[in-house]
Amino acid sequence: MRIIGISGSLRQGSFNTALLRAAVELAPEGVEITVETLHGVPLYDADVEREQGIPARVAALKDAVAASDALLLSTPEYNNSLPGVFKNAIDWMSRPPADMGRVFRGRPVGLIGASPGGFGTTLAQAAWLPVLRTLGTEPWFGMKLLVSRAGTVFDGEGRLVGEEARAQVEKYLAGFAQFAARGR
Repeated sequence: MRIIGISGSLRQGSFNTALLRAAVELAPEGVEITVETLHGVPLYDADVEREQGIPARVAALKDAVAASDALLLSTPEYNNSLPGVFKNAIDWMSRPPADMGRVFRGRPVGLIGASPGGFGTTLAQAAWLPVLRTLGTEPWFGMKLLVSRAGTVFDGEGRLVGEEARAQVEKYLAGFAQFAARGR
């Protein structure tokens, strides 16, 4: 099974990118997770789309997701919601509308997130739900993965060292992989 993981943060030391790296390491046997970034995705502009088409970086992300069995979104939480840069990338990936089904329709999606705060990314994950519904995805609701106080479970190199958090990631990925396998 091939899962594309996308981090919603551009920050070099992002906890959410680190969480995806941990997911790669802790994935169940037979599950391959490839981590993608939002670097190179421009701000959405309908004039750019009309005059120049879909940017190469966006086309590459769309093709990667379309070729995958499932999508894993690792979302930060900014001001009690989803990050604009992340939503922007998804907006680009839904263009043109005729291509949205190829990329998103029926695709199993998992939501995870890490935050330095005490509530994890609860509100950001909830804010994604109307977007995922509009895109026609199949979100997995079998378990939440909300890593709170991320500064205490990642070391200075961004490795997930908290044993409880590592166990949660393993359990989440096992359940998500089972869910995604049934849908494909």
